[in-house]
Amino acid sequence: MQPETPDPTFDLVDRAVAGDTQALEQLLASTHGLVFNLALRFLGTIPDAEDAAQEIAVKIMTHLSTFRKESAFSTWIYRIAVNHLKDCRTHRFANAPFSFEMYGADITDERARNVPDLSEGVDRNLLASELKLSCTNVMLQCLDADSRMAYVLGTMFKVDSATAADALGITPEAYRQRLSRARRTVAEFLRAYCQHGGSETCSCTRRVDFAIATHRLAPHDLEYSRLSEEERATGAFVEAMDELDGYSCLFDELPTYRPTPRAKELLETCMATASFATVADGRAEAGKGVHRG
Repeated sequence: MQPETPDPTFDLVDRAVAGDTQALEQLLASTHGLVFNLALRFLGTIPDAEDAAQEIAVKIMTHLSTFRKESAFSTWIYRIAVNHLKDCRTHRFANAPFSFEMYGADITDERARNVPDLSEGVDRNLLASELKLSCTNVMLQCLDADSRMAYVLGTMFKVDSATAADALGITPEAYRQRLSRARRTVAEFLRAYCQHGGSETCSCTRRVDFAIATHRLAPHDLEYSRLSEEERATGAFVEAMDELDGYSCLFDELPTYRPTPRAKELLETCMATASFATVADGRAEAGKGVHRG
């Protein structure tokens, strides 16, 4: 059954499948930010997100003819991106998985207590903000892939349960249960270790020098801050921590990031070298590994 209000992108899809290169470029450009941000939240590092965003763009391009307009185009994009990211085995954390136990042990590492000032004159509040952005993205790697994707979709992207369940291949009820468990797990960790959960164990400001010493933070290369589209208050969410779901505000307050220059270059290269004929005639193993939408 088609949606009551046709998705405005359907016309672009029709034109792209018919061979309109400009329409295809518009479609890929319009989804690039969403795909990059989803990849970054799920994979945890900017280089991995850049590569994944390009790979997902190729899948969108080569499987476009399989889109049946039975759902919103964005739902179809989520499905392709989620399937790709969950199957990704080449990112930094693929062979070195994190756990909340490991992350907690790192936070309580005694070596972090007596590190000299390594800020190199960079404003320490700016460094602390960058560390928070980096830490929260990496912290998500402590969740297993299924829980992490549910958490990212539900907490950061505010995807409705029907769409998220469709992308994950489960029922809406199963998705809600998975999201609830993930939220509880994250809340318990933040409550035990993080200043934003009310704990005195860890503070972004106090941890800046240790992060620099262990090469997790570069004072003159603040990549997350550079990608932020707008400034966000660093403490605006703390008062919301009284309730369980309030802990998700730490992630909810993260900014939307502009795709990096490298991510844009990869997409442009992809569009310049890929054969549009494979999109138009539905080849390139159309539909392989992707549910029809």
